Amino acid sequence: MSVGLDIGSKTIKVIELSQNKDKWELKASGIIGYQGKLAEQTQDDKELVPLVEAIRKLFKEAKISSRNVAISLPEPNVFTRTIRFPLLTDAEIASAVKWEAEQYIPIPKEEAVIQHEIIEKKEDTSPAQAVVLLVAAPKKLIEKYSKLIEMCKLNLVVVETGLLALVRSLAPPNKTVLLANFGARSTDIAIVKNGKLAFTRSIHTAGEVFTRAVAQALGIQDAQAEEYKRTYGLNESQLEGKVKSALSPVFNMVADEMKKAIQYFQSEEGKVNVDSIMLAGGSAAMPNIAPTLTRLLGIEVVVGNPFTKVSVDPQASKSLSGFAPFYSVSVGLAMRED
Repeated sequence: MSVGLDIGSKTIKVIELSQNKDKWELKASGIIGYQGKLAEQTQDDKELVPLVEAIRKLFKEAKISSRNVAISLPEPNVFTRTIRFPLLTDAEIASAVKWEAEQYIPIPKEEAVIQHEIIEKKEDTSPAQAVVLLVAAPKKLIEKYSKLIEMCKLNLVVVETGLLALVRSLAPPNKTVLLANFGARSTDIAIVKNGKLAFTRSIHTAGEVFTRAVAQALGIQDAQAEEYKRTYGLNESQLEGKVKSALSPVFNMVADEMKKAIQYFQSEEGKVNVDSIMLAGGSAAMPNIAPTLTRLLGIEVVVGNPFTKVSVDPQASKSLSGFAPFYSVSVGLAMRED
Protein backbone atom coordinates (compact mmCIF):
# COMPACT_ATOMS: atom_id res chain seq x y z
CA MET A 1 0.00 0.00 0.00
CA SER A 2 1.09 3.56 -0.71
CA VAL A 3 -0.32 6.63 1.04
CA GLY A 4 -0.16 10.26 -0.14
CA LEU A 5 -0.91 12.98 2.43
CA ASP A 6 -1.47 16.52 1.13
CA ILE A 7 -1.63 19.07 3.97
CA GLY A 8 -3.12 22.26 2.57
CA SER A 9 -3.88 25.48 4.42
CA LYS A 10 -7.66 24.85 4.37
CA THR A 11 -8.04 21.12 3.67
CA ILE A 12 -6.08 17.92 4.29
CA LYS A 13 -6.35 15.17 1.69
CA VAL A 14 -5.26 11.53 1.89
CA ILE A 15 -5.15 8.78 -0.75
CA GLU A 16 -4.21 5.12 -0.34
CA LEU A 17 -3.32 3.13 -3.45
CA SER A 18 -2.27 -0.43 -4.10
CA GLN A 19 -0.13 -1.43 -7.07
CA ASN A 20 -0.46 -4.57 -9.16
CA LYS A 21 2.39 -4.64 -11.69
CA ASP A 22 2.00 -1.33 -13.53
CA LYS A 23 -1.59 -0.63 -12.45
CA TRP A 24 -2.75 1.49 -9.52
CA GLU A 25 -5.95 0.83 -7.62
CA LEU A 26 -7.71 3.17 -5.19
CA LYS A 27 -8.08 1.61 -1.75
CA ALA A 28 -9.17 4.59 0.35
CA SER A 29 -9.56 8.37 0.19
CA GLY A 30 -10.59 11.19 2.46
CA ILE A 31 -10.66 14.95 2.86
CA ILE A 32 -11.14 17.11 5.95
CA GLY A 33 -11.41 20.86 6.46
CA TYR A 34 -8.82 22.46 8.72
CA GLN A 35 -8.49 25.91 10.26
CA GLY A 36 -5.35 26.46 12.29
CA LYS A 37 -1.58 26.71 12.22
CA LEU A 38 0.30 24.64 9.68
CA ALA A 39 3.59 22.96 10.51
CA GLU A 40 5.70 25.73 8.97
CA GLN A 41 3.91 28.34 11.12
CA THR A 42 4.52 26.66 14.49
CA GLN A 43 7.19 27.55 17.04
CA ASP A 44 7.01 24.49 19.30
CA ASP A 45 5.60 20.97 19.16
CA LYS A 46 2.54 21.78 21.27
CA GLU A 47 1.24 24.01 18.49
CA LEU A 48 1.18 20.97 16.18
CA VAL A 49 -1.37 19.12 18.32
CA PRO A 50 -4.57 20.40 16.56
CA LEU A 51 -3.09 19.47 13.18
CA VAL A 52 -2.04 16.05 14.50
CA GLU A 53 -5.57 15.44 15.76
CA ALA A 54 -7.07 16.44 12.40
CA ILE A 55 -4.76 14.07 10.49
CA ARG A 56 -5.44 11.17 12.88
CA LYS A 57 -9.18 11.78 12.57
CA LEU A 58 -8.89 11.81 8.77
CA PHE A 59 -6.95 8.52 8.71
CA LYS A 60 -9.53 6.89 10.96
CA GLU A 61 -12.56 8.13 9.00
CA ALA A 62 -11.00 7.27 5.62
CA LYS A 63 -9.98 3.82 6.93
CA ILE A 64 -6.36 4.17 5.81
CA SER A 65 -4.56 0.89 6.56
CA SER A 66 -0.90 1.70 5.87
CA ARG A 67 1.22 3.77 8.27
CA ASN A 68 3.82 4.64 5.62
CA VAL A 69 3.15 8.05 4.09
CA ALA A 70 4.54 10.40 1.48
CA ILE A 71 3.96 14.12 2.05
CA SER A 72 4.44 17.30 0.06
CA LEU A 73 6.02 20.53 1.24
CA PRO A 74 4.25 23.87 0.60
CA GLU A 75 5.47 25.14 -2.75
CA PRO A 76 6.06 28.80 -1.68
CA ASN A 77 8.52 27.51 0.99
CA VAL A 78 10.54 25.45 -1.50
CA PHE A 79 13.04 26.73 -4.05
CA THR A 80 12.85 25.11 -7.49
CA ARG A 81 15.05 26.23 -10.37
CA THR A 82 15.98 24.96 -13.79
CA ILE A 83 19.68 25.54 -14.41
CA ARG A 84 21.95 24.81 -17.34
CA PHE A 85 25.43 23.32 -17.31
CA PRO A 86 27.86 22.38 -20.07
CA LEU A 87 27.35 18.83 -21.27
CA LEU A 88 29.08 17.06 -18.35
CA THR A 89 28.89 13.52 -17.02
CA ASP A 90 26.27 12.75 -14.37
CA ALA A 91 28.98 12.68 -11.68
CA GLU A 92 30.40 16.03 -12.84
CA ILE A 93 26.90 17.56 -12.77
CA ALA A 94 26.36 16.29 -9.21
CA SER A 95 29.64 17.89 -8.19
CA ALA A 96 28.79 21.16 -9.97
CA VAL A 97 25.38 21.31 -8.23
CA LYS A 98 27.07 20.77 -4.86
CA TRP A 99 29.48 23.67 -5.37
CA GLU A 100 27.20 26.09 -7.25
CA ALA A 101 23.81 25.53 -5.62
CA GLU A 102 24.11 28.48 -3.23
CA GLN A 103 23.99 31.05 -6.02
CA TYR A 104 20.57 29.70 -7.06
CA ILE A 105 18.84 29.52 -3.66
CA PRO A 106 18.14 32.35 -1.17
CA ILE A 107 19.42 30.52 1.92
CA PRO A 108 22.86 29.15 2.87
CA LYS A 109 23.31 25.68 1.43
CA GLU A 110 24.22 24.23 4.84
CA GLU A 111 20.67 25.16 5.96
CA ALA A 112 19.03 23.42 3.01
CA VAL A 113 18.35 19.92 1.71
CA ILE A 114 19.26 20.05 -1.97
CA GLN A 115 18.35 17.55 -4.66
CA HIS A 116 18.72 17.63 -8.43
CA GLU A 117 17.49 15.75 -11.47
CA ILE A 118 18.91 15.87 -14.99
CA ILE A 119 15.94 16.78 -17.17
CA GLU A 120 17.59 16.72 -20.57
CA LYS A 121 20.95 16.55 -22.29
CA LYS A 122 21.05 18.70 -25.42
CA GLU A 123 23.82 17.57 -27.72
CA ASP A 124 22.50 19.43 -30.78
CA THR A 125 22.76 22.93 -29.28
CA SER A 126 25.79 25.19 -29.50
CA PRO A 127 27.31 24.79 -27.02
CA ALA A 128 25.93 21.41 -25.92
CA GLN A 129 24.33 21.59 -22.48
CA ALA A 130 22.60 19.69 -19.70
CA VAL A 131 19.35 21.00 -18.25
CA VAL A 132 19.07 20.27 -14.53
CA LEU A 133 16.18 20.68 -12.10
CA LEU A 134 17.37 21.94 -8.71
CA VAL A 135 15.07 21.62 -5.68
CA ALA A 136 16.03 22.96 -2.26
CA ALA A 137 14.04 23.04 0.97
CA PRO A 138 15.02 24.48 4.36
CA LYS A 139 16.15 21.76 6.77
CA LYS A 140 14.04 23.31 9.53
CA LEU A 141 10.91 22.99 7.37
CA ILE A 142 11.55 19.30 6.71
CA GLU A 143 12.27 18.75 10.41
CA LYS A 144 8.91 20.31 11.34
CA TYR A 145 6.98 18.09 8.94
CA SER A 146 8.97 15.05 10.08
CA LYS A 147 8.03 15.85 13.67
CA LEU A 148 4.38 16.27 12.67
CA ILE A 149 4.27 12.83 11.04
CA GLU A 150 6.06 11.28 14.02
CA MET A 151 3.46 12.81 16.38
CA CYS A 152 0.74 11.27 14.18
CA LYS A 153 2.39 7.87 14.82
CA LEU A 154 3.02 7.46 11.10
CA ASN A 155 6.19 6.59 9.17
CA LEU A 156 7.50 9.25 6.80
CA VAL A 157 8.94 7.59 3.69
CA VAL A 158 9.04 10.44 1.16
CA VAL A 159 9.08 14.24 1.22
CA GLU A 160 8.77 16.10 -2.08
CA THR A 161 7.20 19.20 -3.60
CA GLY A 162 3.53 19.32 -4.51
CA LEU A 163 4.34 20.13 -8.13
CA LEU A 164 6.50 17.02 -8.54
CA ALA A 165 3.56 14.97 -7.25
CA LEU A 166 1.22 16.80 -9.61
CA VAL A 167 3.43 15.93 -12.59
CA ARG A 168 3.11 12.25 -11.67
CA SER A 169 -0.67 12.27 -11.38
CA LEU A 170 -1.63 14.55 -14.27
CA ALA A 171 1.05 15.19 -16.88
CA PRO A 172 0.97 13.20 -20.14
CA PRO A 173 4.35 11.62 -20.96
CA ASN A 174 5.00 13.01 -24.45
CA LYS A 175 3.62 16.54 -24.43
CA THR A 176 4.42 19.98 -23.07
CA VAL A 177 1.72 21.15 -20.66
CA LEU A 178 1.21 23.83 -18.05
CA LEU A 179 -0.14 22.65 -14.69
CA ALA A 180 -1.82 25.10 -12.32
CA ASN A 181 -2.63 24.00 -8.79
CA PHE A 182 -5.07 26.37 -7.05
CA GLY A 183 -4.52 26.26 -3.31
CA ALA A 184 -6.07 28.51 -0.68
CA ARG A 185 -3.02 30.79 -0.37
CA SER A 186 -0.99 30.17 -3.51
CA THR A 187 -1.47 29.14 -7.10
CA ASP A 188 1.47 26.94 -8.09
CA ILE A 189 2.34 26.91 -11.79
CA ALA A 190 4.53 24.33 -13.52
CA ILE A 191 5.48 23.69 -17.12
CA VAL A 192 6.15 20.02 -17.83
CA LYS A 193 8.00 18.82 -20.92
CA ASN A 194 7.85 15.12 -21.77
CA GLY A 195 6.89 14.22 -18.22
CA LYS A 196 9.70 16.27 -16.64
CA LEU A 197 9.25 19.41 -14.56
CA ALA A 198 10.91 22.24 -16.50
CA PHE A 199 9.65 25.46 -14.90
CA THR A 200 7.85 26.50 -11.69
CA ARG A 201 6.37 29.65 -10.21
CA SER A 202 4.10 30.36 -7.22
CA ILE A 203 1.79 33.37 -7.01
CA HIS A 204 -0.37 34.59 -4.13
CA THR A 205 -3.51 35.08 -6.24
CA ALA A 206 -5.39 31.98 -5.10
CA GLY A 207 -8.52 30.64 -3.39
CA GLU A 208 -8.65 33.10 -0.49
CA VAL A 209 -8.16 36.04 -2.88
CA PHE A 210 -11.01 34.77 -5.07
CA THR A 211 -13.29 34.52 -2.01
CA ARG A 212 -12.39 38.02 -0.78
CA ALA A 213 -13.09 39.45 -4.24
CA VAL A 214 -16.63 37.99 -4.14
CA ALA A 215 -17.21 39.10 -0.54
CA GLN A 216 -16.16 42.71 -1.24
CA ALA A 217 -18.04 43.00 -4.52
CA LEU A 218 -21.30 41.62 -3.12
CA GLY A 219 -20.98 42.97 0.42
CA ILE A 220 -21.28 39.55 2.06
CA GLN A 221 -19.34 37.53 4.65
CA ASP A 222 -16.44 35.31 3.58
CA ALA A 223 -18.33 32.09 4.37
CA GLN A 224 -21.18 33.02 2.04
CA ALA A 225 -18.73 34.30 -0.58
CA GLU A 226 -16.94 30.93 -0.48
CA GLU A 227 -20.26 29.17 -1.11
CA TYR A 228 -21.13 31.53 -3.98
CA LYS A 229 -17.67 31.06 -5.49
CA ARG A 230 -18.01 27.26 -5.47
CA THR A 231 -21.62 27.25 -6.67
CA TYR A 232 -21.67 29.97 -9.33
CA GLY A 233 -17.99 30.49 -10.19
CA LEU A 234 -17.45 32.13 -13.57
CA ASN A 235 -20.94 31.28 -14.84
CA GLU A 236 -22.42 34.45 -16.35
CA SER A 237 -25.99 33.14 -16.28
CA GLN A 238 -26.03 32.62 -12.49
CA LEU A 239 -26.88 35.35 -9.94
CA GLU A 240 -27.02 37.92 -12.77
CA GLY A 241 -23.32 37.31 -13.44
CA LYS A 242 -22.35 39.15 -10.23
CA VAL A 243 -19.99 36.44 -8.99
CA LYS A 244 -18.34 36.18 -12.41
CA SER A 245 -17.90 39.96 -12.51
CA ALA A 246 -16.24 39.89 -9.09
CA LEU A 247 -13.92 37.04 -10.06
CA SER A 248 -12.97 38.18 -13.57
CA PRO A 249 -10.30 40.77 -12.59
CA VAL A 250 -8.43 38.30 -10.38
CA PHE A 251 -8.66 35.56 -12.99
CA ASN A 252 -7.24 37.97 -15.55
CA MET A 253 -4.24 38.33 -13.18
CA VAL A 254 -3.83 34.54 -13.00
CA ALA A 255 -4.07 34.27 -16.79
CA ASP A 256 -1.40 36.98 -17.15
CA GLU A 257 0.95 35.02 -14.85
CA MET A 258 0.37 31.90 -16.93
CA LYS A 259 1.19 33.87 -20.08
CA LYS A 260 4.41 35.16 -18.50
CA ALA A 261 5.39 31.63 -17.49
CA ILE A 262 4.84 30.35 -21.03
CA GLN A 263 6.75 33.27 -22.56
CA TYR A 264 9.71 32.78 -20.23
CA PHE A 265 9.76 29.03 -20.89
CA GLN A 266 9.69 29.61 -24.64
CA SER A 267 12.50 32.16 -24.38
CA GLU A 268 14.63 29.46 -22.72
CA GLU A 269 13.51 26.49 -24.82
CA GLY A 270 12.98 28.07 -28.21
CA LYS A 271 10.00 27.13 -30.38
CA VAL A 272 8.27 24.76 -27.96
CA ASN A 273 4.51 25.09 -27.88
CA VAL A 274 2.51 24.45 -24.73
CA ASP A 275 -0.08 21.91 -25.90
CA SER A 276 -2.62 22.40 -23.12
CA ILE A 277 -3.21 23.64 -19.57
CA MET A 278 -4.41 21.35 -16.77
CA LEU A 279 -6.00 22.68 -13.57
CA ALA A 280 -5.90 21.16 -10.09
CA GLY A 281 -6.82 22.17 -6.55
CA GLY A 282 -10.06 23.31 -4.97
CA SER A 283 -10.76 26.33 -7.17
CA ALA A 284 -10.37 24.17 -10.29
CA ALA A 285 -13.84 22.80 -9.47
CA MET A 286 -15.48 26.21 -9.94
CA PRO A 287 -18.07 26.34 -12.73
CA ASN A 288 -16.85 27.64 -16.10
CA ILE A 289 -13.21 28.08 -15.04
CA ALA A 290 -11.75 26.05 -17.92
CA PRO A 291 -13.69 27.81 -20.74
CA THR A 292 -12.86 31.20 -19.21
CA LEU A 293 -9.12 30.51 -19.11
CA THR A 294 -9.23 28.94 -22.60
CA ARG A 295 -10.67 32.20 -23.93
CA LEU A 296 -8.13 34.35 -22.05
CA LEU A 297 -5.09 32.28 -23.04
CA GLY A 298 -5.97 30.89 -26.46
CA ILE A 299 -4.84 27.42 -25.31
CA GLU A 300 -7.03 24.44 -24.44
CA VAL A 301 -7.63 24.40 -20.67
CA VAL A 302 -9.04 21.32 -18.91
CA VAL A 303 -9.67 20.37 -15.31
CA GLY A 304 -7.23 17.56 -14.55
CA ASN A 305 -8.47 14.23 -13.23
CA PRO A 306 -5.77 12.37 -11.24
CA PHE A 307 -7.90 9.22 -11.21
CA THR A 308 -7.47 8.63 -14.97
CA LYS A 309 -4.28 6.72 -14.08
CA VAL A 310 -5.97 4.85 -11.21
CA SER A 311 -8.57 2.07 -11.17
CA VAL A 312 -11.55 3.22 -9.07
CA ASP A 313 -14.60 1.09 -8.30
CA PRO A 314 -17.98 2.56 -9.40
CA GLN A 315 -19.20 3.36 -5.87
CA ALA A 316 -16.01 5.22 -4.95
CA SER A 317 -16.06 6.98 -8.32
CA LYS A 318 -19.55 8.26 -7.58
CA SER A 319 -18.56 9.63 -4.16
CA LEU A 320 -15.44 11.28 -5.62
CA SER A 321 -17.39 12.99 -8.39
CA GLY A 322 -16.68 16.71 -8.27
CA PHE A 323 -13.80 16.30 -5.80
CA ALA A 324 -11.14 14.95 -8.16
CA PRO A 325 -9.22 18.27 -8.48
CA PHE A 326 -8.68 18.31 -4.69
CA TYR A 327 -6.80 15.00 -4.80
CA SER A 328 -4.28 15.68 -7.57
CA VAL A 329 -1.27 16.12 -5.25
CA SER A 330 -2.17 13.29 -2.83
CA VAL A 331 -2.68 10.85 -5.73
CA GLY A 332 0.70 11.85 -7.16
CA LEU A 333 2.35 11.32 -3.79
CA ALA A 334 0.81 7.87 -3.45
CA MET A 335 1.94 6.96 -6.99
CA ARG A 336 5.60 7.42 -6.12
CA GLU A 337 7.31 4.06 -6.51
CA ASP A 338 10.78 4.57 -5.02
